[in-house]
Amino acid sequence: MRITFFGSSHGVPEPNRRCSSTLVEIGERKYLIDLGTNAIELLVTRGIPVESINTIFVTHMHGDHSNGLLPFIDLCNWYYKKADPDICLPTPMDKTVSAIEGWLGANGCKMREFKFHEIANGFVWDDGTLKLTAIQTKHTAASFAFLLEAEGKRILMTGDLSHKGPEDDFPVSVFENPLDLAICESAHFPATKYLPIFKGQENLRALCITHYIPGNISSVYEVAKELGIPVTMSNDGKEIVL
Repeated sequence: MRITFFGSSHGVPEPNRRCSSTLVEIGERKYLIDLGTNAIELLVTRGIPVESINTIFVTHMHGDHSNGLLPFIDLCNWYYKKADPDICLPTPMDKTVSAIEGWLGANGCKMREFKFHEIANGFVWDDGTLKLTAIQTKHTAASFAFLLEAEGKRILMTGDLSHKGPEDDFPVSVFENPLDLAICESAHFPATKYLPIFKGQENLRALCITHYIPGNISSVYEVAKELGIPVTMSNDGKEIVL
């Protein structure tokens, strides 16, 4: 399994850091988690066929996680016509689909048929290669963390959590079994807020902090000193192979 951060920034882009988007590759299958930036541009730059994307998952509809969804669908609508990804959107999905359809209509285009699926708490996606389970968080009325299971590995991607911090919102149930990697945000609180949850947690094997603001970088170093596991920070283009 290969995880590539297309965008690692927080609510706004920074120099050399785009908003949230992550490519997950498992064998020949490819998945995008969040589209806060124009993922098609990054796929083309890397020489990855747009048609090779199997499924898209969006943690929540804030723009820094979803603004790239419209250009993705727009280009697949009229140019990359062989692209046929499953597109999994937070509830209420119909509202989002109607907005996309309206925008395309404003451009004189009729939206072709796409495979939309609605994410609600407990939503499970299992295509035989990847099993993804959605766990509702408190960031918005419809925001989710994703537990990914594939190739004998378990990875948590928190999406955005409650502004009160992870003690109010982190899905600790994921630690019922060993977790190979937790990919956690640090835009809404310093990374040290994770320490009461992670310190001494035998089932956490590695941690990556993403979606962080510059002011929280020093807190990541503090976490790295306290935890006896590998702790890294994401940046655009960073790859993790499990």
